[in-house]
Amino acid sequence: MKKIKCGIIGCGVIAPSHIESYINLDDVEVARVCDLVSEKASAIAQRYNIPSVDTDYRVMLNDPEIDCVSVCTDHGSHAEIVIEALNHGKHVLCEKSLGISPKCLEAMVSAHQKHPELTFGGIFQHRFEKTNRYIKSLIDNGSFGTLTNINLNIITLRTDSYYNTDQWRGTWAEEGGSLLINQAIHFIDLVNWFSGGISKLYASCENMTHQETIETEDSAAIILKFRNGMLGTVTATSSSVEPWRQVVSISGTHGYVEMLNNEVIYHRFAPSELHDEVARKLQECKEEKTIASNKDYYGEGHPAQIKDFISAIREQRQPFVSGASASSTVEIVLGCYESSQTGKWVKLNKTV
Repeated sequence: MKKIKCGIIGCGVIAPSHIESYINLDDVEVARVCDLVSEKASAIAQRYNIPSVDTDYRVMLNDPEIDCVSVCTDHGSHAEIVIEALNHGKHVLCEKSLGISPKCLEAMVSAHQKHPELTFGGIFQHRFEKTNRYIKSLIDNGSFGTLTNINLNIITLRTDSYYNTDQWRGTWAEEGGSLLINQAIHFIDLVNWFSGGISKLYASCENMTHQETIETEDSAAIILKFRNGMLGTVTATSSSVEPWRQVVSISGTHGYVEMLNNEVIYHRFAPSELHDEVARKLQECKEEKTIASNKDYYGEGHPAQIKDFISAIREQRQPFVSGASASSTVEIVLGCYESSQTGKWVKLNKTV
């Protein structure tokens, strides 16, 4: 196989998850890293023995030997970098959030439509975790019966010092929000993916405890209307004493699952034979689970998603989480902000 050479744009906290996932694959090399802060780029290059360091991502894009790039920068810069990378003939994998406005999303999708031969994906790594894939299979094969509710609750803590670490955090112009677009978006994506899509929503977002630090939200409550007609909710805060607690519950006429921090803590299915089979399968998923990232709540999905991205390049196809699919979850988050600002229900158009 031809060796695929990758570049990493942005050397912040998520970059090691991408680098480690790439270098563990056969015939894949991380050849360049880039960051506006040269010291950050140099440090990560030294840590992983990466030969070239840039402070301008355009230098990387002009290197004909670079086949693909991971975009790991702040949210507000994603659209510009993704579009330029596609226009330079590079395959692109972009971290969340894909964009911070509907205009950004449409520009990225449009740029990819002009280069359909390129592979373009958005990071939503939890879709790759074994337990989540098994739950999705139960939904799709009808084991839950008729789905009636999916609910999500996210409790976490982000301090003033966290927001002060980087000037782009907690700003509309550069982060595009805070709690929903940063901490909650991965699990909103799971709800979107599990359900098959959301048709409209009503949201209220507030800044309860960070008024002196950020201009965006630290608490939110959302009502969801799904495409199959069921209702659901999302509640979230980044102002809790609890560092991290994320609960998803899925209810149907024949099945119920409750997940805490990506682990199923309770389930019930009818008939009893199905209940017992689900218990066995969930235990197998738990035993196979391995964490391969620098933060546990990232989950084990990054290596699997990046492996799929590289396979998609080799097979000349789109990845399991395409850019278009990832944009559907971003549309949900942006719809929450619009609803909170207008006080109205927001209709969603993109499909997961």
